[in-house]
Amino acid sequence: MLFGLLGVLIFSATLPMTRLAVVDLHPAFIGIGRAAVAGVAAGMLLLLRRPSWPSARQWRLLAETSLGVVVGFPLFSSIAMKHLPASHGAIITGLLPLATAVAAVLLARERPSLGFWLCALAGTALVVAYAVGEGGGLTWGDAALVAAIALGALGYARGGILSRDMDGDLVISWALVLCLPLTLGVAAWGLLDGWATLGGPAEVRASSWLGFLYVSLFSMWIGFFFWYRGLAAGGVARVGQVQLLQPFFTVVIAALMLGEALTPKTIGFALAVIGTVAIGRRMQVRTR
Repeated sequence: MLFGLLGVLIFSATLPMTRLAVVDLHPAFIGIGRAAVAGVAAGMLLLLRRPSWPSARQWRLLAETSLGVVVGFPLFSSIAMKHLPASHGAIITGLLPLATAVAAVLLARERPSLGFWLCALAGTALVVAYAVGEGGGLTWGDAALVAAIALGALGYARGGILSRDMDGDLVISWALVLCLPLTLGVAAWGLLDGWATLGGPAEVRASSWLGFLYVSLFSMWIGFFFWYRGLAAGGVARVGQVQLLQPFFTVVIAALMLGEALTPKTIGFALAVIGTVAIGRRMQVRTR
Protein backbone atom coordinates (compact mmCIF):
# COMPACT_ATOMS: atom_id res chain seq x y z
CA MET A 1 0.00 0.00 0.00
CA LEU A 2 2.92 2.35 0.75
CA PHE A 3 4.51 1.78 -2.65
CA GLY A 4 1.11 2.35 -4.24
CA LEU A 5 0.68 5.60 -2.30
CA LEU A 6 4.12 6.86 -3.41
CA GLY A 7 3.17 6.16 -7.00
CA VAL A 8 -0.14 8.00 -6.56
CA LEU A 9 1.61 11.03 -5.07
CA ILE A 10 3.83 11.24 -8.16
CA PHE A 11 0.86 10.75 -10.50
CA SER A 12 -1.17 13.38 -8.65
CA ALA A 13 0.87 16.20 -10.19
CA THR A 14 0.31 14.88 -13.72
CA LEU A 15 -2.80 16.88 -14.62
CA PRO A 16 -1.56 20.21 -13.17
CA MET A 17 1.78 19.75 -14.93
CA THR A 18 -0.01 18.83 -18.16
CA ARG A 19 -2.14 21.93 -17.72
CA LEU A 20 1.06 23.98 -17.64
CA ALA A 21 2.44 22.23 -20.70
CA VAL A 22 -0.64 22.65 -22.93
CA VAL A 23 -0.38 26.44 -22.66
CA ASP A 24 2.37 26.42 -25.30
CA LEU A 25 2.63 22.81 -26.52
CA HIS A 26 0.21 20.79 -28.65
CA PRO A 27 -1.70 18.15 -26.63
CA ALA A 28 -0.82 15.38 -29.10
CA PHE A 29 2.87 16.26 -28.85
CA ILE A 30 2.69 16.16 -25.04
CA GLY A 31 0.90 12.81 -25.06
CA ILE A 32 3.37 11.17 -27.45
CA GLY A 33 6.48 13.24 -26.73
CA ARG A 34 6.47 12.45 -23.01
CA ALA A 35 6.59 8.75 -23.87
CA ALA A 36 9.50 9.41 -26.24
CA VAL A 37 11.56 11.22 -23.57
CA ALA A 38 10.76 8.54 -21.00
CA GLY A 39 11.53 5.84 -23.58
CA VAL A 40 15.04 7.18 -24.13
CA ALA A 41 15.66 7.22 -20.36
CA ALA A 42 14.19 3.71 -20.08
CA GLY A 43 16.45 2.46 -22.86
CA MET A 44 19.52 3.72 -21.02
CA LEU A 45 18.34 1.97 -17.83
CA LEU A 46 17.91 -1.31 -19.70
CA LEU A 47 21.38 -0.98 -21.21
CA LEU A 48 22.83 -0.49 -17.72
CA ARG A 49 20.90 -3.33 -16.08
CA ARG A 50 21.06 -5.75 -19.02
CA PRO A 51 18.05 -7.85 -17.98
CA SER A 52 17.03 -11.00 -19.82
CA TRP A 53 14.72 -10.50 -22.78
CA PRO A 54 10.99 -10.87 -22.08
CA SER A 55 9.29 -14.09 -23.14
CA ALA A 56 6.66 -14.22 -25.88
CA ARG A 57 3.90 -14.06 -23.23
CA GLN A 58 5.56 -11.08 -21.56
CA TRP A 59 5.90 -9.23 -24.87
CA ARG A 60 2.15 -9.64 -25.40
CA LEU A 61 1.42 -8.26 -21.94
CA LEU A 62 3.91 -5.44 -22.51
CA ALA A 63 2.11 -4.51 -25.74
CA GLU A 64 -1.20 -4.23 -23.87
CA THR A 65 0.49 -2.30 -21.06
CA SER A 66 1.95 0.10 -23.63
CA LEU A 67 -1.44 0.64 -25.27
CA GLY A 68 -2.85 1.69 -21.90
CA VAL A 69 -0.20 3.71 -20.07
CA VAL A 70 2.33 4.68 -22.75
CA VAL A 71 -0.03 5.79 -25.53
CA GLY A 72 -3.68 5.81 -24.46
CA PHE A 73 -3.80 7.53 -21.07
CA PRO A 74 -1.15 10.19 -21.84
CA LEU A 75 -2.69 11.13 -25.19
CA PHE A 76 -6.32 11.40 -24.09
CA SER A 77 -5.53 13.09 -20.77
CA SER A 78 -3.44 15.70 -22.60
CA ILE A 79 -6.35 16.40 -24.95
CA ALA A 80 -8.67 16.73 -21.94
CA MET A 81 -6.39 19.22 -20.18
CA LYS A 82 -6.66 21.54 -23.17
CA HIS A 83 -10.35 21.95 -22.33
CA LEU A 84 -10.71 21.33 -18.58
CA PRO A 85 -9.26 22.71 -15.33
CA ALA A 86 -6.87 20.27 -13.66
CA SER A 87 -9.07 20.11 -10.55
CA HIS A 88 -12.13 19.09 -12.62
CA GLY A 89 -10.14 16.48 -14.50
CA ALA A 90 -8.79 15.11 -11.23
CA ILE A 91 -12.26 14.33 -9.93
CA ILE A 92 -13.33 12.57 -13.13
CA THR A 93 -10.21 10.39 -13.01
CA GLY A 94 -11.43 9.28 -9.59
CA LEU A 95 -13.27 6.61 -11.57
CA LEU A 96 -9.92 4.99 -12.41
CA PRO A 97 -9.67 2.81 -9.25
CA LEU A 98 -13.04 1.19 -9.94
CA ALA A 99 -12.07 0.67 -13.59
CA THR A 100 -8.78 -0.87 -12.41
CA ALA A 101 -10.66 -3.23 -10.07
CA VAL A 102 -12.89 -4.34 -12.96
CA ALA A 103 -9.80 -4.86 -15.11
CA ALA A 104 -8.24 -6.93 -12.31
CA VAL A 105 -11.27 -9.23 -12.33
CA LEU A 106 -11.31 -9.57 -16.10
CA LEU A 107 -7.57 -9.66 -16.79
CA ALA A 108 -5.59 -10.32 -13.58
CA ARG A 109 -7.79 -13.19 -12.33
CA GLU A 110 -8.49 -11.55 -8.99
CA ARG A 111 -11.74 -12.09 -7.07
CA PRO A 112 -12.52 -9.22 -4.69
CA SER A 113 -15.01 -9.89 -1.91
CA LEU A 114 -18.45 -8.27 -1.63
CA GLY A 115 -17.10 -5.98 1.08
CA PHE A 116 -14.34 -4.79 -1.24
CA TRP A 117 -16.82 -3.99 -4.01
CA LEU A 118 -19.05 -2.08 -1.59
CA CYS A 119 -16.07 0.03 -0.47
CA ALA A 120 -14.96 0.59 -4.08
CA LEU A 121 -18.46 1.64 -5.13
CA ALA A 122 -18.84 3.89 -2.08
CA GLY A 123 -15.56 5.66 -2.84
CA THR A 124 -16.47 6.01 -6.50
CA ALA A 125 -19.93 7.33 -5.59
CA LEU A 126 -18.32 10.00 -3.42
CA VAL A 127 -16.05 11.05 -6.27
CA VAL A 128 -18.95 11.16 -8.76
CA ALA A 129 -21.12 13.09 -6.28
CA TYR A 130 -18.36 15.64 -5.89
CA ALA A 131 -17.97 15.98 -9.67
CA VAL A 132 -21.74 16.41 -10.19
CA GLY A 133 -21.88 18.93 -7.37
CA GLU A 134 -19.21 21.00 -9.05
CA GLY A 135 -21.56 21.45 -12.02
CA GLY A 136 -20.62 22.52 -15.51
CA GLY A 137 -22.02 19.46 -17.32
CA LEU A 138 -20.15 16.94 -19.45
CA THR A 139 -17.83 18.12 -22.23
CA TRP A 140 -15.60 16.62 -24.91
CA GLY A 141 -12.83 16.96 -22.36
CA ASP A 142 -14.75 14.62 -20.04
CA ALA A 143 -15.19 12.14 -22.90
CA ALA A 144 -11.44 12.19 -23.50
CA LEU A 145 -10.86 11.49 -19.81
CA VAL A 146 -13.23 8.52 -19.88
CA ALA A 147 -11.20 7.07 -22.77
CA ALA A 148 -8.02 7.73 -20.78
CA ILE A 149 -9.49 5.94 -17.74
CA ALA A 150 -10.46 2.84 -19.72
CA LEU A 151 -7.04 2.55 -21.33
CA GLY A 152 -5.24 3.37 -18.08
CA ALA A 153 -7.07 0.56 -16.27
CA LEU A 154 -5.96 -1.87 -18.99
CA GLY A 155 -2.34 -0.76 -18.60
CA TYR A 156 -2.44 -0.97 -14.82
CA ALA A 157 -3.91 -4.47 -14.79
CA ARG A 158 -1.52 -5.87 -17.39
CA GLY A 159 1.47 -4.13 -15.84
CA GLY A 160 0.49 -5.44 -12.41
CA ILE A 161 0.50 -8.99 -13.77
CA LEU A 162 3.93 -8.49 -15.34
CA SER A 163 5.30 -7.06 -12.09
CA ARG A 164 4.83 -10.46 -10.47
CA ASP A 165 7.58 -11.75 -12.78
CA MET A 166 9.90 -8.73 -13.14
CA ASP A 167 10.69 -5.50 -11.29
CA GLY A 168 8.28 -2.62 -11.78
CA ASP A 169 10.99 -0.40 -13.26
CA LEU A 170 11.68 -3.07 -15.90
CA VAL A 171 7.99 -3.42 -16.73
CA ILE A 172 7.49 0.25 -17.55
CA SER A 173 10.92 0.51 -19.19
CA TRP A 174 10.28 -2.39 -21.58
CA ALA A 175 6.83 -0.98 -22.35
CA LEU A 176 8.30 2.43 -23.17
CA VAL A 177 11.11 1.00 -25.31
CA LEU A 178 8.61 -1.18 -27.19
CA CYS A 179 6.83 2.01 -28.33
CA LEU A 180 9.98 4.10 -28.78
CA PRO A 181 10.21 3.85 -32.61
CA LEU A 182 6.67 5.23 -32.85
CA THR A 183 6.81 7.83 -30.06
CA LEU A 184 10.27 9.14 -30.96
CA GLY A 185 9.35 9.37 -34.63
CA VAL A 186 6.13 11.28 -34.00
CA ALA A 187 7.80 13.61 -31.47
CA ALA A 188 10.65 14.39 -33.87
CA TRP A 189 8.15 15.03 -36.67
CA GLY A 190 6.21 17.41 -34.42
CA LEU A 191 9.29 19.44 -33.60
CA LEU A 192 10.64 19.53 -37.17
CA ASP A 193 7.27 20.22 -38.78
CA GLY A 194 6.40 22.91 -36.26
CA TRP A 195 3.03 21.64 -35.01
CA ALA A 196 4.44 20.56 -31.63
CA THR A 197 4.44 24.15 -30.36
CA LEU A 198 1.46 26.49 -30.56
CA GLY A 199 3.45 29.67 -31.22
CA GLY A 200 6.88 28.52 -32.31
CA PRO A 201 9.73 27.07 -30.18
CA ALA A 202 10.98 30.50 -29.15
CA GLU A 203 7.55 31.32 -27.68
CA VAL A 204 7.38 28.29 -25.37
CA ARG A 205 7.64 29.40 -21.76
CA ALA A 206 9.90 27.69 -19.23
CA SER A 207 6.84 26.65 -17.22
CA SER A 208 5.50 24.68 -20.21
CA TRP A 209 8.81 22.85 -20.68
CA LEU A 210 8.92 22.18 -16.92
CA GLY A 211 5.45 20.64 -17.05
CA PHE A 212 6.43 18.55 -20.07
CA LEU A 213 9.63 17.36 -18.38
CA TYR A 214 7.73 16.32 -15.23
CA VAL A 215 5.11 14.28 -17.07
CA SER A 216 7.86 12.73 -19.20
CA LEU A 217 10.17 11.52 -16.45
CA PHE A 218 8.00 11.25 -13.34
CA SER A 219 4.44 10.61 -14.53
CA MET A 220 5.50 8.45 -17.47
CA TRP A 221 8.37 6.51 -15.91
CA ILE A 222 9.55 6.93 -12.29
CA GLY A 223 6.07 6.85 -10.75
CA PHE A 224 5.53 3.39 -12.19
CA PHE A 225 8.57 2.03 -10.33
CA PHE A 226 6.56 2.34 -7.12
CA TRP A 227 3.11 1.80 -8.60
CA TYR A 228 3.76 -1.55 -10.29
CA ARG A 229 5.73 -2.83 -7.31
CA GLY A 230 2.75 -2.00 -5.10
CA LEU A 231 0.27 -3.69 -7.46
CA ALA A 232 2.42 -6.82 -7.57
CA ALA A 233 2.86 -7.02 -3.80
CA GLY A 234 -0.67 -6.13 -2.69
CA GLY A 235 -2.87 -7.07 -5.64
CA VAL A 236 -4.14 -4.95 -8.53
CA ALA A 237 -7.65 -4.51 -7.14
CA ARG A 238 -6.77 -3.65 -3.54
CA VAL A 239 -3.77 -1.38 -4.10
CA GLY A 240 -5.55 0.20 -7.06
CA GLN A 241 -8.06 1.68 -4.59
CA VAL A 242 -5.32 3.97 -3.26
CA GLN A 243 -5.93 5.98 -6.42
CA LEU A 244 -9.22 7.16 -4.94
CA LEU A 245 -7.00 9.63 -3.08
CA GLN A 246 -5.38 10.95 -6.24
CA PRO A 247 -8.14 13.41 -7.23
CA PHE A 248 -7.85 15.21 -3.92
CA PHE A 249 -4.06 15.27 -3.96
CA THR A 250 -4.34 16.72 -7.46
CA VAL A 251 -6.81 19.39 -6.35
CA VAL A 252 -4.40 20.49 -3.62
CA ILE A 253 -1.48 20.62 -6.08
CA ALA A 254 -3.62 22.52 -8.60
CA ALA A 255 -4.53 25.03 -5.88
CA LEU A 256 -0.88 25.57 -4.96
CA MET A 257 0.50 25.63 -8.54
CA LEU A 258 -2.32 27.08 -10.63
CA GLY A 259 -4.39 29.02 -8.11
CA GLU A 260 -7.45 26.79 -8.57
CA ALA A 261 -9.98 26.76 -5.73
CA LEU A 262 -9.53 24.54 -2.64
CA THR A 263 -12.75 24.51 -0.61
CA PRO A 264 -13.95 22.92 2.65
CA LYS A 265 -16.24 20.77 0.50
CA THR A 266 -13.23 19.30 -1.29
CA ILE A 267 -11.47 18.58 1.97
CA GLY A 268 -14.61 16.92 3.38
CA PHE A 269 -15.03 14.64 0.38
CA ALA A 270 -11.32 13.79 0.51
CA LEU A 271 -11.61 12.66 4.13
CA ALA A 272 -14.65 10.53 3.30
CA VAL A 273 -12.81 8.85 0.41
CA ILE A 274 -9.81 8.19 2.65
CA GLY A 275 -12.20 6.33 4.93
CA THR A 276 -13.41 4.04 2.14
CA VAL A 277 -9.81 3.24 1.16
CA ALA A 278 -8.88 2.45 4.76
CA ILE A 279 -11.80 0.04 5.08
CA GLY A 280 -11.41 -1.42 1.59
CA ARG A 281 -7.76 -2.36 2.10
CA ARG A 282 -8.89 -4.78 4.84
CA MET A 283 -11.33 -6.61 2.60
CA GLN A 284 -10.42 -9.95 1.09
CA VAL A 285 -9.23 -10.24 -2.51
CA ARG A 286 -8.56 -13.76 -3.76
CA THR A 287 -6.54 -14.77 -6.81
CA ARG A 288 -8.06 -17.42 -9.07
